[in-house]
Amino acid sequence: MLVWMTFTHLPTMVSTYFNQPLGFVSGAEGFIFLSALFTGRTFFLVAEREGHRVMSSQLWMRTLRLYIYHAILLALVFLVGAQFAANGNRPGLHNLLDFYFAAPRQALIDGALLIYRPPLLDILPMYITFLLFTPLAFTLAKRFGWKIILSAGGILWLSAQFGLRQALYHFSSRVAGLNIPLSATGSFDLFAWQFMWLVGLYCGVRWAKNELPVVKWARQMLIPAIVIAPVLFALRYSVGRGIELGIFEVSFDKWHLGFVRIINFAAIAVLLIRFQSVLKPLAIRPLVMMGQASLQVFCSHLLFCFVGLVIMGDASIVNGWHEAALVTMALSGMLLTAHIFSRNYVMTPKHLALEGGRGASRAVAQFGD
Repeated sequence: MLVWMTFTHLPTMVSTYFNQPLGFVSGAEGFIFLSALFTGRTFFLVAEREGHRVMSSQLWMRTLRLYIYHAILLALVFLVGAQFAANGNRPGLHNLLDFYFAAPRQALIDGALLIYRPPLLDILPMYITFLLFTPLAFTLAKRFGWKIILSAGGILWLSAQFGLRQALYHFSSRVAGLNIPLSATGSFDLFAWQFMWLVGLYCGVRWAKNELPVVKWARQMLIPAIVIAPVLFALRYSVGRGIELGIFEVSFDKWHLGFVRIINFAAIAVLLIRFQSVLKPLAIRPLVMMGQASLQVFCSHLLFCFVGLVIMGDASIVNGWHEAALVTMALSGMLLTAHIFSRNYVMTPKHLALEGGRGASRAVAQFGD
């Protein structure tokens, strides 16, 4: 997933082939769902062994650590990247920071408050926000049950499809004096994407309880998935080539997590689970290391994306030997980051099940990194 997102984000010809190659599904859906899945499993185990207070404390510490990562990335982009973009010969980089150039002081404040979320730097703030409210989700789920939580999340997602984000933005602009373009608050609609996070949390909790029969589910849904996935795959490559989505485009929209994208994601998940034996050879050491240090690797890939924008200059993409060098540098940097930060990873889920007491709590929290 990390390699997929890297190839998609790098401003090269490679991104053409990695941008939603399997249909109306991107790396973002997988990143958010898998993050929520492991968060749900990991911190539910902490809550069971150490209590809700310890679980909340560890989640908030993890959120703080992520916030620090994001703040460092923002500082590098504002202090270094903006210097390259300021002279006007790198329009691609300048366009990503247009609000910063229009109102630098406000951009710094709103960036620190996670209100200003420039392109490429809007996934981590979404992740941070979801993590911040995860202890509350656990508390409410324990009191009222996951059906209530998922139903509320579904209603919020549905409201997002009908313009909830825009309505709240206009309300905040009038009442609270919010003075930032909507486009500068990030591409992702958090009111829609929270549903993907809640579903991932729920599946993670079920997994921790050994109540997640994914193999059985995949077997039951195999026929629909075999029909849905190829149809949406074909439609994905037909749009703009004689076929237009028209009024149905909202159902395919990535930023608002349209209904079709959820169906497509579920269909792909069924196929991956059902034929997971085919994917096992992909569990090579470099990819495993990246997964063990996923957050640090994710942050490092963003740095190389901005390096690509600097190299690109006023061209539309990075090409030629610069493209090969950029891709090589990005993958090498990600592997180096994984090698550094995955050294402390020593526990597996099987080991966690055998641990007890505070040692298990620390191991589970480490596993969550």
